[in-house]
Amino acid sequence: MRIGHGFDVHAFGDGDHVMLGGEKIPFARGLIAHSDGDVVLHALCDALLGAAALGDIGRHFPDSDQAWRGADSRHLLREVMVKVTAEGFQIANIDITVIAQQPRLASRIDAMRAHIASDVSTDVCNINVKATTTERLGAVGREEGIASHAVVLLLPLPLTDTP
Repeated sequence: MRIGHGFDVHAFGDGDHVMLGGEKIPFARGLIAHSDGDVVLHALCDALLGAAALGDIGRHFPDSDQAWRGADSRHLLREVMVKVTAEGFQIANIDITVIAQQPRLASRIDAMRAHIASDVSTDVCNINVKATTTERLGAVGREEGIASHAVVLLLPLPLTDTP
């Protein structure tokens, strides 16, 4: 078994929505980022890459490469899963915490879980997403941005018989 942890944070900027867990959420501001700024999926990518000892998201999708400008983070997550699977691992479970004073996320959690489960090819029962605030403490509490932590447990892929 392999355990990985990921963290990401982005500041608020201009925009009319945020992307979180692959879900487009209408909001008065957007997140400043090279890609779509999905802190949930970025933290998850880092957790997966870390568990498989494959570095981090910046190594595979550097913000210095214009090919990733505005990239859909669900695409990045699927690319990461190709790498993780090639190393011989599968998802056991994923646990994600989104840290945001605003927007409120409870009604979006199930959609986020469904997107993630689809993109990592596992059952939705293996995905947990929860949201919390910082009780108005720190940068997130002052509504300067959104952060996310992700923890994953990977298992070896089952051995297959080959003729």
